[in-house]
Amino acid sequence: MNNVYTHGHHESVLRSHIWRTAENSAGYLLPQLRPGMSLLDIGAGPGTITADLAALVQPGRTTALEANESALDITRATFAKLDIEVDFVVGDVHRLELPDDSYDVVHAHQVLQHVGDPVQALKEMRRVCKPGGIVAARDSDYHAFTWFPELPELDEWMDLYQRMARANGGEPDAGRRLLAWALAAGFEKVEVTASNWTFANQPDRDWWGGMWADRILQSDLARQARAAGVPEEDLQRISDAWRTWSAAPDGFISLLHGEILATA
Repeated sequence: MNNVYTHGHHESVLRSHIWRTAENSAGYLLPQLRPGMSLLDIGAGPGTITADLAALVQPGRTTALEANESALDITRATFAKLDIEVDFVVGDVHRLELPDDSYDVVHAHQVLQHVGDPVQALKEMRRVCKPGGIVAARDSDYHAFTWFPELPELDEWMDLYQRMARANGGEPDAGRRLLAWALAAGFEKVEVTASNWTFANQPDRDWWGGMWADRILQSDLARQARAAGVPEEDLQRISDAWRTWSAAPDGFISLLHGEILATA
C-alpha cells in the first residue's frame, strides 16, 4: 500500500519535528518503560523522540523504522551526534518485514493519521509485539484544534489541510479514532488518554505561527495545494494570517492528541 506523507520533509516541517521529545510527545508511554526492554519506533522522523525512548530502555535494543532511505537518513543524522545505539530499518507499517513477537514496545507518534489502512497497521504492530507487550500510538485530531483570535484564514487553513490529507488517503482527525481502530485490529485491552500541545506565550507563538507561515508556502503540503489548483494568493493569505496570529498578544492555540496503550 502506497503511503503519501502530506507534510513532507522540508526544513519548515522538520523545524517542528525536532522540537518533539518523549516528554512532550510520549508522556503517556513513559511510565511503562524499563531498562532492558526492546522497542520499535515506527515513523522515527528526526529521531528526537526515538533517542529519548532508546535512552530509557537501554541496554535493550531500539529499532528506528522509516518509510524510505531518505527519511531514514534524517533519523541517522540525529543519532550520529549521540552515544546511543539504534538499528535502522526501512519498512511499510502495513507489511513489516520483521519477525513475530520481536519487541516489548511498538510505538508510533503521528503515524496512523497518514497511513492508508490504520487498522492493518495496528495489526502489524501487534504481530511484531511480544504477547503482553505494549503497542503505543499518539495522533493529532485536527478538527479538535482550537485557537484565538479566530481568524477566518485559519479556518481556511484547516479546510485546506483536511482536503489535502484526505486526498492522500489519510485521516487528519485520527486522535478520536484510535480506540476504534485498535478494537478493529483485535486488541482487547486498550487504555485511552488524551493530551495537548498549547502555545500561548510570545516565543511559542513566534515559533509555531512562523513555522506554519512557512509550511503553507514551502512544504509538500503547499506543492500539493498548488497542484490541486489552490491560488497562490490564498496560500499567501493563510501564511500572513499565521504571522498575524503570532503577533497577537492574546494569541492561543491548543492541539488535541488521542493516545492509546494497547496490550498485545
